[in-house]
Amino acid sequence: MTSRRAPEWDDLQWRRRLETFGDDDAPLIASGPNGEVDGVCQLGDLTDQGRATTLALGQRLRHLYIDQLGFMPKLISDADMIYLRATPISRALDSVQQSFWGLYPLSARTASFPPPTIITRTPADETLFPNDGNCRRFSQLSRAFAQRTADNWNETKEMDYLNKLISKWMPPSSKRVAVDSHPRLSGIMDTINSTLAHGPKTRLPSEFYDGKGREIIDRIGTEEWFAGYKESQEYRSLGIGAMVGDLVGRMTGSVQRNGNDGLLEVAGEDGALGTGRGGEKNIKFAMSGCHDTTLAAMLASLGAFEGADGKWPPYTSHIALELFRKTDWTDGKTVAGRTSFDEEHRVKSQSTERKGLWASLFGGTINSVSEGSKVPGPEGMARKRMTELDASERNQLRDFYVRIRYNDRPLTIPGCRVPENHLDGDETFCTLEAFKSIVDKFTPKNWKEACNSNIDMPAFPAAVEPAGT
Repeated sequence: MTSRRAPEWDDLQWRRRLETFGDDDAPLIASGPNGEVDGVCQLGDLTDQGRATTLALGQRLRHLYIDQLGFMPKLISDADMIYLRATPISRALDSVQQSFWGLYPLSARTASFPPPTIITRTPADETLFPNDGNCRRFSQLSRAFAQRTADNWNETKEMDYLNKLISKWMPPSSKRVAVDSHPRLSGIMDTINSTLAHGPKTRLPSEFYDGKGREIIDRIGTEEWFAGYKESQEYRSLGIGAMVGDLVGRMTGSVQRNGNDGLLEVAGEDGALGTGRGGEKNIKFAMSGCHDTTLAAMLASLGAFEGADGKWPPYTSHIALELFRKTDWTDGKTVAGRTSFDEEHRVKSQSTERKGLWASLFGGTINSVSEGSKVPGPEGMARKRMTELDASERNQLRDFYVRIRYNDRPLTIPGCRVPENHLDGDETFCTLEAFKSIVDKFTPKNWKEACNSNIDMPAFPAAVEPAGT
């Protein structure tokens, strides 16, 4: 954490040990499988294995966007072209830091590299995961869909099969495995997946890893947690709509070059908002540390969950949303053109000789920030629906395409299959206009207000409201 007083402070390095209860209720230092006592994780913290895999993810992103495509620079002197965001959950912040380290290791940063900005929110304002703890109506909806899943599955041959496998290890207070048992079936699934990721010393009895049993658990778990996004517009809107709306808002901000791509949030000197510390005029790359429920909710809300394999996201899964611009075409089947970082830097260097470039790119917004360090209000088309855009604004979105990749595999959104809604010859390249139109349908106008609305209304829609159209 930085401050204008930072030079007056000193960083304290410390060693963490985790305390628990002993057999006689006396305090006892917790230890790992090999007797480790230092750096033992709290429940829900990112483990060493998690740090390794998120670091590897950042390295894969570096190989793709820097080494192969030349889209990002090899060496950076600050990170103000990169939008970083994380939820208040510690493992999400740790994941962002590890992935950023893989993307830009020390050798790819200059000696004077300042601390990067990472955006966070208070739990009450968080929309980067389905926030049932702070959204009353969404809590109602999620409980209703969970109960429906319990009603559908608790007395089935599939659940009987699970009980034959693992009920002997259930606690006396809840001997039968069920969707709503204690622990819940989804909690058992979390434990199975966690132990699979961390080697033999953390393993449960072999029955927990039975192939058929794991398939049943996954099928029931994904229905309990994610069916609502496939069936209900309100569920999508309250659960993940604000976050996906933010993503589209930054895309339109990138198109308009008005700072709403995230630049006005991450840039500026310490204690002030403003332009990029290295003269950056736009965000080129954004990375958010979120959760498996975020990824699956987004895929399901876009109608792409089944195409992604329909299973619970594995550890260190990621979704990439790529914004392309159609440039010079010689073949209708050619992938959208891109501009390398070196070429863009050359063009920008020539452009800075023209007087008033800042104003032409950002209008009055950037001036109000730099002069008084005021937080700018929303501008441009970031939160407007497609139906609210005038002809000039709609025209700005033309020739832009969005591609979504899940764990490096391109996916197709149902509404983008319409011929005029995708690039000729490739349905995975959705026009920005079509993509925004799809997302607009479940982006709330006021998330907090919507969270306290419809409290007395039925949880399920009268008819299924398909996602991704």
